[in-house]
Amino acid sequence: MGVVDIRTGIEKAMEKELDLVEVAPNVDPPVCRIMDYSKYKYEQKKKHKLAKKKQHVTHMKEVRFKLKIEEHDYQVKLRHIKDFLNDKDKVRVSLRFRGREITHKELGIELLNRIAKDVAAAGEMESRPKAMGRTIVMTLVPRS
Repeated sequence: MGVVDIRTGIEKAMEKELDLVEVAPNVDPPVCRIMDYSKYKYEQKKKHKLAKKKQHVTHMKEVRFKLKIEEHDYQVKLRHIKDFLNDKDKVRVSLRFRGREITHKELGIELLNRIAKDVAAAGEMESRPKAMGRTIVMTLVPRS
């Protein structure tokens, strides 16, 4: 419509039973549009909701192992780790030493390296195994 007086713009909007909405207030002269404002707000809300639905939040999951773990228990925990990685979550694998097991840290590091090798198809090691007191911790991230 070009540059129009505010009163004229409001009258045109009332004729069409719509709203006069200021789109760009910082421009000289300010830009306004005749539209159904409630419909516009509804569509914006719908777009925001759809964008929020599509985004993925990464969670940190933890799976705890002990040095003396039987093969079946190992496979069950390994399957959980693979499921977490396939869901695009990070996984912290921690190995807890009990009693005198702490004298054999190399066995714990071997176990964590075996885990990293077994889940290599689903994820990769973000941080190498590092000792923290009686625990060794390693972080796995999903493959991109």
